[in-house]
Amino acid sequence: MALYLLAMDHRASFAATVYKISGDPSPADTARLVDGKDLIYQGLVSALRRAPVAGAGVLVDERYGAGVARAATAAGITLAMPIEKSGQDWFTLEYGDLGSGVWMEHVEEFDPRYVKILVRDNPDFDVRARRRQMDDLATVSSVLASAGRDLLLELLVPATPEQSSPAYDDDLRPELTARVIGEMQAAGVEPAIWKIEGLNSPSAASAVLATARQGGRNGVQCIVLGRDAPEPDLDRWLRAAAPAGFLGFAIGRSIWQSPLEAYLADKIDEAGVASRIAESYLHYVGVYEGV
Repeated sequence: MALYLLAMDHRASFAATVYKISGDPSPADTARLVDGKDLIYQGLVSALRRAPVAGAGVLVDERYGAGVARAATAAGITLAMPIEKSGQDWFTLEYGDLGSGVWMEHVEEFDPRYVKILVRDNPDFDVRARRRQMDDLATVSSVLASAGRDLLLELLVPATPEQSSPAYDDDLRPELTARVIGEMQAAGVEPAIWKIEGLNSPSAASAVLATARQGGRNGVQCIVLGRDAPEPDLDRWLRAAAPAGFLGFAIGRSIWQSPLEAYLADKIDEAGVASRIAESYLHYVGVYEGV
């Protein structure tokens, strides 16, 4: 079955970029952020009322989206939740440290289908920092596996200054993505799903998926992440990923940021937000399914 996640686990960027909050949110600010997550979720609910979607899911954080997480679980919608601290260059747990077990207590409280971690990596990044991150990820991966839980690893491979060029996404990033996946596997990092930046051709997507499944990892899946891309880019990435055998997508800001900002500017009402989110979400499901 496919997996179509409406991603709304943004925290630092959600507060700063969408709500224009500087510094730590006040209690009143936090209430507004919680309301925003609830409103985005209503867009998913509206979409599923319009058309049943096998594989519908939500990726949401505990900090501002605990109510959404509980509502999704109650509704039978697939739930994924992050455990990384938002806005960090290198993987850091949101709650507790690796040896404390606190972070697993938070996982157990919400019981998500997938436990998500976002990481940034590139073979040309600092060797020691990369090793520390991979060791930490391997520890988390092992703990989750022992608990019978699936890891969803969101992998961003940003270009270094030396690699940066207009052709980076086509000529270099697919190969670098495959290299990082292989190096993480060798370090003991074993996600059930790799959340991958969009690739521009089925051949590139197939190569990345083949790396994710190498060494007998036949059940491992890949999904496309949104990267706040415009609709034409996302459509192209989804059309490349579907025939390559990807499982689906996790798209967030490309779906909900514009409608939510319009609502905050008093240009549309709550029903308008939900309607626009539903329409956009169903559009990407249709593109992926070739409808």
